[in-house]
Amino acid sequence: MKLCRYGAAGAEKPGLIDADGRIRDLSAHVSDIGPDTLGGDILTKLAAIDPASLPLVEGHERYGPCVGGTRQFVAIGLNYVDHAHESNLPIPEEPVVFNKWVSCIQGPNDPVTIPRDSKKTDWEVELGIVIGTTASYVDEPAALDHVAGYCVVNDVSERHWQTERGMTWDKGKGFPTFGPVGPWLVTRDEVGDVQNLSMWLSVNGKRVQNGNTKTMIFNVAQIVSYLSGLMTLLPGDIITTGTPPGVGLGQKPEPWYLKAGDVVELGIEKLGEQRQDFVAWSAAR
Repeated sequence: MKLCRYGAAGAEKPGLIDADGRIRDLSAHVSDIGPDTLGGDILTKLAAIDPASLPLVEGHERYGPCVGGTRQFVAIGLNYVDHAHESNLPIPEEPVVFNKWVSCIQGPNDPVTIPRDSKKTDWEVELGIVIGTTASYVDEPAALDHVAGYCVVNDVSERHWQTERGMTWDKGKGFPTFGPVGPWLVTRDEVGDVQNLSMWLSVNGKRVQNGNTKTMIFNVAQIVSYLSGLMTLLPGDIITTGTPPGVGLGQKPEPWYLKAGDVVELGIEKLGEQRQDFVAWSAAR
């Protein structure tokens, strides 16, 4: 099942994607796709609905973030060996954990604002995990039981603030608009093997990232279990799980970064695609 949120920013409605890729309105069944609707029982009831019985949403509606009401947006760094190498950092022995502020979350195709005086705005295609039920100190074998589904995340990053303004990665990760999420939340049953999904990202039509979730250092079950020992994971929380090589920081012969006018497109097998126009801070005011 593919769930979405569509409509104007701040006024999104819940939707379901039918077999033809069209949005069907779920408003008669749930008020939103968020913490109160991601538990197993409700998802089971939604899955039993015949999509043809739902009102068809006409036109080309904006996709909002595929989950609303997110309270924690947690990220894992250096989770692909080749990305650690291109970052000139050691392979982590435990997951590298940082935060993206929930205020950075936006729709998958909304413009991204390059921060004022940014020097190194970068891209990262990543698999997102959406938590469905509260998880605290869960073992790996039970970890996926707490996952509602998966989505595409662009972990937009400002490298100067991330690595050169102190030791706190969070500084470069949560600028406004730095968290495009969606277009869909795809439930676990539809995704199947989450550890074998191809992923890609292009800048201005040039393919710069190609990867697969099978090369993750820490897999989804390990990540959920590990984080549940550091915090209580809540329904609607998003975990973004690291990026394969090919970010701007690792480009050869020298790094290059995003500027106003650039277009980033990205996608993950079974989870959909995103497209963002990057705009200058002054233009966004």
